[in-house]
Amino acid sequence: MMSAERAKEARKAADKLACEAWNYRMLGYKGPAQPSPTIGDAINGGYPYLEVRCMGCNTNQTVALDIIRRVKTTPVHELERYLRCRDCSAVRRYRYKRSALVALRPNKISAANPASVWWPGER
Repeated sequence: MMSAERAKEARKAADKLACEAWNYRMLGYKGPAQPSPTIGDAINGGYPYLEVRCMGCNTNQTVALDIIRRVKTTPVHELERYLRCRDCSAVRRYRYKRSALVALRPNKISAANPASVWWPGER
Protein backbone atom coordinates (compact mmCIF):
# COMPACT_ATOMS: atom_id res chain seq x y z
CA MET A 1 0.00 0.00 0.00
CA MET A 2 2.87 2.34 0.76
CA SER A 3 4.46 1.53 -2.60
CA ALA A 4 1.20 2.42 -4.34
CA GLU A 5 1.18 5.82 -2.63
CA ARG A 6 4.79 6.49 -3.64
CA ALA A 7 4.01 5.45 -7.22
CA LYS A 8 1.01 7.78 -7.27
CA GLU A 9 3.12 10.71 -6.03
CA ALA A 10 5.89 9.90 -8.54
CA ARG A 11 3.35 9.83 -11.38
CA LYS A 12 1.95 13.19 -10.27
CA ALA A 13 5.44 14.71 -10.18
CA ALA A 14 6.26 13.28 -13.63
CA ASP A 15 3.02 14.67 -15.07
CA LYS A 16 3.79 18.10 -13.61
CA LEU A 17 7.27 18.10 -15.13
CA ALA A 18 5.89 17.02 -18.51
CA CYS A 19 3.38 19.88 -18.46
CA GLU A 20 6.06 22.41 -17.50
CA ALA A 21 8.35 21.19 -20.28
CA TRP A 22 5.51 21.48 -22.81
CA ASN A 23 4.77 25.03 -21.59
CA TYR A 24 8.40 26.04 -22.10
CA ARG A 25 8.34 24.65 -25.64
CA MET A 26 5.04 26.34 -26.43
CA LEU A 27 6.08 29.75 -25.10
CA GLY A 28 9.58 29.50 -26.56
CA TYR A 29 8.72 28.29 -30.06
CA LYS A 30 5.19 29.79 -30.22
CA GLY A 31 3.67 26.29 -30.60
CA PRO A 32 2.69 23.74 -31.95
CA ALA A 33 4.81 21.63 -29.65
CA GLN A 34 4.25 17.96 -30.27
CA PRO A 35 4.10 15.56 -28.55
CA SER A 36 2.03 17.10 -25.81
CA PRO A 37 0.83 15.66 -22.51
CA THR A 38 -2.59 14.05 -22.49
CA ILE A 39 -5.63 15.68 -20.92
CA GLY A 40 -5.51 13.23 -18.01
CA ASP A 41 -1.80 13.88 -17.41
CA ALA A 42 -2.36 17.65 -17.37
CA ILE A 43 -5.18 17.37 -14.83
CA ASN A 44 -3.15 14.95 -12.68
CA GLY A 45 -0.10 17.24 -12.83
CA GLY A 46 -2.01 20.23 -11.48
CA TYR A 47 -2.67 22.04 -14.77
CA PRO A 48 -6.45 21.76 -15.25
CA TYR A 49 -6.76 24.81 -17.57
CA LEU A 50 -5.62 25.40 -21.14
CA GLU A 51 -4.90 28.95 -22.25
CA VAL A 52 -5.95 29.76 -25.81
CA ARG A 53 -5.37 32.91 -27.88
CA CYS A 54 -7.79 33.99 -30.61
CA MET A 55 -5.92 35.25 -33.65
CA GLY A 56 -8.91 37.27 -34.81
CA CYS A 57 -9.56 39.47 -31.77
CA ASN A 58 -6.23 38.79 -29.97
CA THR A 59 -7.82 37.79 -26.66
CA ASN A 60 -6.68 35.07 -24.30
CA GLN A 61 -9.15 32.71 -22.66
CA THR A 62 -8.89 29.62 -20.48
CA VAL A 63 -10.63 26.32 -21.12
CA ALA A 64 -11.23 23.86 -18.27
CA LEU A 65 -9.84 20.47 -19.30
CA ASP A 66 -12.03 18.50 -16.91
CA ILE A 67 -15.26 19.45 -18.71
CA ILE A 68 -14.06 18.70 -22.25
CA ARG A 69 -15.93 15.77 -23.77
CA ARG A 70 -12.92 13.88 -25.02
CA VAL A 71 -11.16 10.76 -23.82
CA LYS A 72 -8.57 11.61 -21.15
CA THR A 73 -5.87 9.96 -23.29
CA THR A 74 -6.28 12.63 -26.01
CA PRO A 75 -3.14 14.77 -26.42
CA VAL A 76 -3.65 18.45 -25.63
CA HIS A 77 -2.39 19.63 -29.03
CA GLU A 78 -5.27 17.84 -30.78
CA LEU A 79 -7.81 20.14 -29.08
CA GLU A 80 -6.72 23.12 -31.18
CA ARG A 81 -8.89 22.19 -34.16
CA TYR A 82 -12.06 22.12 -32.04
CA LEU A 83 -11.69 25.46 -30.22
CA ARG A 84 -13.79 28.40 -31.35
CA CYS A 85 -13.84 32.06 -30.26
CA ARG A 86 -17.29 33.07 -29.06
CA ASP A 87 -16.81 36.80 -29.79
CA CYS A 88 -15.54 36.30 -33.35
CA SER A 89 -18.32 33.79 -34.03
CA ALA A 90 -20.97 36.29 -32.88
CA VAL A 91 -19.60 38.97 -35.20
CA ARG A 92 -19.46 36.68 -38.24
CA ARG A 93 -22.71 34.84 -37.41
CA TYR A 94 -21.17 31.39 -37.94
CA ARG A 95 -18.85 29.15 -35.94
CA TYR A 96 -15.49 30.76 -36.55
CA LYS A 97 -12.27 28.95 -35.64
CA ARG A 98 -9.09 30.92 -35.41
CA SER A 99 -7.27 30.07 -32.23
CA ALA A 100 -3.85 28.97 -31.08
CA LEU A 101 -2.81 27.09 -27.96
CA VAL A 102 -0.64 29.11 -25.59
CA ALA A 103 0.08 27.05 -22.45
CA LEU A 104 -1.32 24.86 -19.70
CA ARG A 105 -2.22 26.76 -16.53
CA PRO A 106 -2.83 25.80 -12.89
CA ASN A 107 -5.56 28.50 -12.59
CA LYS A 108 -7.88 30.65 -14.69
CA ILE A 109 -6.91 34.00 -16.17
CA SER A 110 -7.81 36.77 -13.70
CA ALA A 111 -6.44 40.09 -12.50
CA ALA A 112 -4.20 38.29 -10.02
CA ASN A 113 -3.12 35.71 -12.65
CA PRO A 114 -2.76 37.53 -15.99
CA ALA A 115 -2.47 35.86 -19.38
CA SER A 116 0.83 34.33 -20.45
CA VAL A 117 3.10 36.39 -22.64
CA TRP A 118 5.53 35.24 -25.27
CA TRP A 119 9.11 35.22 -24.20
CA PRO A 120 11.31 38.18 -25.15
CA GLY A 121 12.99 37.66 -28.48
CA GLU A 122 9.86 36.42 -30.17
CA ARG A 123 10.09 35.75 -33.86
